[in-house]
Amino acid sequence: MAKRDYYEVLELPRDATDPDIKKAFRKAAMAHHPDRNPGDKAAEERFKECAEAYEVLSDAQKRARYDRFGHSAFEGGGGPSAGNYGSMDDLFSHFGDLFGDIFGGSRGRGGPRNRPARGSDLRYDLGLRLEEAVSGVRKEIVIPRLESCEPCHGTGAKEGSKAESCGQCQGRGQVAHSQGPFLFTVTCPSCQGEGRILRPADRCGTCGGAGQKRVERKVAVKVPPGVDTGTRLRISGEGEKGERGGPLGDLYVVLSVEPHDTFQRNGDDLHCEVDVHVVQAVLGATIDVPLVDSGTEAVKLPAGIQPGEQVRIRGKGVPHLGGSGRGDLFAHVRVVVPRKLSAEQRDLFEKLQNTLG
Repeated sequence: MAKRDYYEVLELPRDATDPDIKKAFRKAAMAHHPDRNPGDKAAEERFKECAEAYEVLSDAQKRARYDRFGHSAFEGGGGPSAGNYGSMDDLFSHFGDLFGDIFGGSRGRGGPRNRPARGSDLRYDLGLRLEEAVSGVRKEIVIPRLESCEPCHGTGAKEGSKAESCGQCQGRGQVAHSQGPFLFTVTCPSCQGEGRILRPADRCGTCGGAGQKRVERKVAVKVPPGVDTGTRLRISGEGEKGERGGPLGDLYVVLSVEPHDTFQRNGDDLHCEVDVHVVQAVLGATIDVPLVDSGTEAVKLPAGIQPGEQVRIRGKGVPHLGGSGRGDLFAHVRVVVPRKLSAEQRDLFEKLQNTLG
C-alpha cells in the first residue's frame, strides 16, 4: 500500500508554519491515541502514521528534502518510518515531551523520574566562509553544558547525607489523576517527579542539590565539503549529561554560510562576474577566471561575446555533499568600455566606426 502524503496525513497545506504543524499533530494524536481507542489496531497505525509525518515536517532539513523528492528522499533504510518504532513504548519514548504537553503529564508507561533519563540534545550555530563550505574544515567550538557534579558524584547530597523517599508518591515520582473516563499519571508536585526529597541542609554545597553543574567543553567539529546554510551535523554523545546515570544527549551543529564578495551560490553551482575589455569581447581572448578554491582557470572567450553572456566551467563549483563530483562555475561577462582614449586610439575607433557605417 502506497504511503499517504505527509501533509495529507496531518491535514495541512504545503506552506504550513511550524506552529501549524505542531497544532495539527496534537489534534491528530489526540484523536488516534491508543488510550482513547483501546484494542483498535487501525487507530494505532494511524497514530504511528501521524508521528512519522510529524517527525519529517517538524524538521526543517527533512521537510526540505521531502518537499523536493517526496517519500523517495528517505528510501534506503535511512529515513523515518512507523516501522522504526519497535513498539508503542518506543514511540512514546521518542515523542515523550510532546505527548506530555498534549495530555498534561506522563501517559502512564514511563514510570517515576528516579530512573535513568537521557540527557537533552544541544544546538550550536556555526558560521562558515564559502571557501570552508566548499573544501570542508575542522573547527573547535566551546559548548556550555551540564555535567555531573564531582563533589557529590551527581547525587545532589553532601557527604554523609542522602535523599528521603517522597511521602506523597511513595517514591514513584507520579500520582494518579483522573480526567473524565481516562486515568493518567502526572508528575508528583512534592518531589517534581524525582521520587525523593532532599532537605536543604543535606544539599551539596557545590551544585545546590541539583547533582549537575554547567561547564564549558571544547568539541571538535568536522565539516564535510559541500555543506550549505541549514545543513545540520549530529555529534553523538556531546549533549547534556543524562540524569541518574542516563546516557548523554547529542549535539547538533547548524551551519550558515556567509555571503561572498566574488561568488554567488546556487545549489552546487557558483556564479561570478568577469571584466572583459571591449576589444577582447569583439575579437575574442583567453582570460583568467577566479576559482573559489584558489588560483584561476584560463578560459577562451569566443569573438563577439555579448555583455551578460556566460561561460561555463564544468566541475569547478561546490562538491556534492555526501557524493562524488562537483557543480559548475558560470562566469558572466561584463564588458568594460574605456573612459579615456589617446589620440591614436580615438583615431582607430573613428576609423572602425566609419567601416561599420
